Amino acid sequence: MHNSSHDNGQTVTGMFEILQIKMRGIRHLIMIFILLFGYVFLVSPAKAVDIIINSSIQVNSLSRGTARAIFGMRLLKWPDGRPIKVFVMEDASLSHIAFCKEVLDIYPYQLRQSWDRLVYSGTGQAPISVSSEDEMIAMVASNPGAIGYLRRSIVNDRIRTIPLH
Repeated sequence: MHNSSHDNGQTVTGMFEILQIKMRGIRHLIMIFILLFGYVFLVSPAKAVDIIINSSIQVNSLSRGTARAIFGMRLLKWPDGRPIKVFVMEDASLSHIAFCKEVLDIYPYQLRQSWDRLVYSGTGQAPISVSSEDEMIAMVASNPGAIGYLRRSIVNDRIRTIPLH
């Protein structure tokens, strides 16, 4: 004769053991995830993005709103009347993504949409895209009225960092 209450007890106990093993595995995965991402943030802390300008520009700081207007291609001239020449990193660049989020406080796709509206409506143009921070430095340094951004600090007599206020 078969004892069904004994079988049910073993089934419940077996299921409980399987559940404990699965929970242990999930806890291990969570710990690995926390350790890996914690390590990434400790090893490579987020570097704030700096706005850089050509050293000929006589501006000492920018508001976030002014920076948005410049990089959104709505503000086209410096206070002295010189044209602003805007340089940006490629859309998928980590520097561009960080710049949009940290400095402009918008998402990169929002900035791209504003440029596309200007271009397709015929009322403006998109900024000039560069593919590296070295190219960004070279372009801002060699173009009077130029503005761009970097994730690294630079000291150069042809460009300077400008703070947000």
